[in-house]
Amino acid sequence: MRTDLAVIGAGPAGLAAALAASARGVRVTLVDAAAQPGGQFYRQPAAGLGARRPEALHHRWRTWERLRDGLATSAVRVLTDHHVWCVEHTPDGFTVHALLGPEQEEPVEVPTRAVLLATGGYEHVLPFPGWTLPGVVTAGGAQAMLKGGLVVPGHRAVVAGTGPLLLPVATGLAAAGVDVAALVESTDPKRLARHTPALADKLPEGAGYAAGLLRHRVPVLARHTVVRAHGDDRLTGVTVAALDTHGRVRPGTARRLPCDTLAVGHGMLPHTDLAESLGCRLDGLTVAVDTEQRTDVPGVWAAGEATGIGGAALALAEGHIAGRSAAARLLGTAPEPAPAALKARTRLRRSAAALGSACAPPAHWPEHLTDDTVICRCEEVTAGAVREALDLGAGDERTVKLLTRAGMGWCQGRMCGTAIAGLAGRAPTPAKRPFARPVPLGVLARQHPQEGQS
Repeated sequence: MRTDLAVIGAGPAGLAAALAASARGVRVTLVDAAAQPGGQFYRQPAAGLGARRPEALHHRWRTWERLRDGLATSAVRVLTDHHVWCVEHTPDGFTVHALLGPEQEEPVEVPTRAVLLATGGYEHVLPFPGWTLPGVVTAGGAQAMLKGGLVVPGHRAVVAGTGPLLLPVATGLAAAGVDVAALVESTDPKRLARHTPALADKLPEGAGYAAGLLRHRVPVLARHTVVRAHGDDRLTGVTVAALDTHGRVRPGTARRLPCDTLAVGHGMLPHTDLAESLGCRLDGLTVAVDTEQRTDVPGVWAAGEATGIGGAALALAEGHIAGRSAAARLLGTAPEPAPAALKARTRLRRSAAALGSACAPPAHWPEHLTDDTVICRCEEVTAGAVREALDLGAGDERTVKLLTRAGMGWCQGRMCGTAIAGLAGRAPTPAKRPFARPVPLGVLARQHPQEGQS
């Protein structure tokens, strides 16, 4: 069934875009890998779990209800459990290629005139000694377990890293009965204070989380970092230490915190694989868009975290603008003004830039890595092997990959790429991948069979 606009990703940006475009008479298909819409921000527990108050796990629940109810009464065609691995140019527009279901083996094609990428982001993970122990999870992973599975990762937790995600994770775990031993934030509060005007809209939300931490008596260790996780078969504790003004560990400040769970994260990175394979221009690590959220590839729009990490409210504004623009262009009319969304986008992008600047990971984090620290979990490549490759003359992630196999595994460098760049003393660069996820060879063989084959 052909559609006018395929929206890839059913998080805040994708939902807002699909509803805005559908309301203007465009045939919209919303494609997402999850079992139900909502994305990571509005992740819902399965109906069989019988959650009595799922709203207790969410921020901006009323916004989700409006999106959910709007989707239910709209003409949007929703395809869940569809894992998109490629978007192909065709003479009539595009074809979205996906793999259906949990096993991701059955191919599905969605022909469309235009594409709107709302592919979101993924967690920025920096390694440290012991980070591969059972019990160490990402901050977003801990939140996903709580929201989607109504389970907690352990009994006593440390939440660590940097960025705004740590606050809801720590308060959410504490509210669910977990003993949160500490929230370990590497950012210096003075850096946040310097951005107070730009963060004015975030202050009430931050104050709410701060009140939650106080209510549950969660200690906050600002300008600290985790330098090691301890344990044999599983996590038994972490060592944290204070940082100086340059981001280096201050000698004599290390202390050990017993715990069975470490939820750690250092912000988010944008998902740009589909945009890159379509030839969209990138601005650093993000998809470059104009004021209508159009990429430089005709017929392709992008919104949400793929165009810059900024949170759900910014994603909603960008999605709304993109959906209105896509509908108008497909119908051959000029986009209608969206002053409220445009104003919100400007304000929220300013806040996001301020948070991104203030909550950067510690500058000297690679100094914590021992040579036996695993960097690439897929291929079991250690920091020592990466350093040896650098000594041999490797100057970038690609050359390190060729010499060590780091980045050649299942995740294709999504987890280890930034760590390798950090060890090399370089800024992360986009990794051009032909496909957005692993694809069975049988599926590829059926795409363009050679002439003469039966």
